[in-house]
Amino acid sequence: MKLKSRYKQTEVGAIPNDWDVKLLPDVCRFRSGKAHEQYISESGEYVCVNSKFISTDGQVRKYSSVNFCPAYQDDILMVMSDLPNGRALAKAYLVKEGQKYAVNQRVCALTPLRGNIAGYLYYTLNRNPYFLKFDDGVSQTHLLNPVFKKCPVAIPQSPDEQSAIAGALSDMDALLSSLDALIAKKRDLKHASMQQLLTGETRLPGFSSEWEMKRLDQLASIRSGGTPSTSIGRFWDGDIPWCTPTDITQLNGGKYLSKTSRTITREGLLNSSAELIPTNSVVMTSRATIGECAINSIPISTNQGFKNFVPYASTNVEFLYYLLQTQKQGFIRLCAGSTFLEISKTQLAAHEVPLPSSKKEQAAIAKALSDMDAELATLEARRDKTHALKQGMMQELLTGKTRLV
Repeated sequence: MKLKSRYKQTEVGAIPNDWDVKLLPDVCRFRSGKAHEQYISESGEYVCVNSKFISTDGQVRKYSSVNFCPAYQDDILMVMSDLPNGRALAKAYLVKEGQKYAVNQRVCALTPLRGNIAGYLYYTLNRNPYFLKFDDGVSQTHLLNPVFKKCPVAIPQSPDEQSAIAGALSDMDALLSSLDALIAKKRDLKHASMQQLLTGETRLPGFSSEWEMKRLDQLASIRSGGTPSTSIGRFWDGDIPWCTPTDITQLNGGKYLSKTSRTITREGLLNSSAELIPTNSVVMTSRATIGECAINSIPISTNQGFKNFVPYASTNVEFLYYLLQTQKQGFIRLCAGSTFLEISKTQLAAHEVPLPSSKKEQAAIAKALSDMDAELATLEARRDKTHALKQGMMQELLTGKTRLV
């Protein structure tokens, strides 16, 4: 493909004619971190920068009483070692406050040289494909000093352009951080609302009747799951969805289950302990991972790692879904003493929960919580869209395809 006249082809791809490709030592000074483990202390003065600190964007912290490798303002700290296919390798952290961080071993500090803007280098080096290619997916990856010496960096000649690019991307990060904070606040509000509304501690307007303690088997018919013989092919790949715990975890907190990764035939259903669970029931994991729930929007079967609730006419399914979520720790306590966590149908049936006698109140509570879920989903979609926009901006700005100066 013929390049436009204002671009040139380089080892890092096409870049503007007034950009350069430099080796990393020409734009920043490299320092390896030092071991601080034996000086870790809750009363330590310095934040110990290890891979966990960087991979969590500074959220998980340990402190050191000494500092053998101080990080300075505008240093870029980078993870040098990670497991195969790890998400921390070459992840970077930009230091905004000096004399606070002690750089640990397996982390390096990159100090920008004069004329090179730290923010620009942070964005272009963070998880840079040059570093990631050393991860073979088999062995632990160690990025050693020679690797850094040979790292090519595409960089605008103008510090003003570097600053403009860093500023635009920093603004996107600030927007993402504000969205994350708002989402966290809304999640905390929903959690508190569930604790209050699903116990009767807080009542919605128009409802005053007493609540009762009910056994779960008074709210729903509790049914188990099963697995047809895997050695009989005709039991599989039919038209009956067959749910495993993975199908629930892949919902990422979503409420409704409308498809499964595997299916069984009617013959497979009849020749196993699996049952066909009608639409608008609650399927709940009951083995190893306890209490993860979803409402099935289609008739479904499950494997034996589930206990499934088919609500009676007096029970609102959405209310039941939220109510079961608040009982997770109680369910786990019922499994205490077991080598393998599993809750039985008998244990679940006898478990008591608070319940409003009015189905209208159940529905009102479910709607209030559903509205909160909808608001969270909207915010999460906005965050995801903003993140995708930032990724697109990085592709454009860090290659010079879009110019700000």
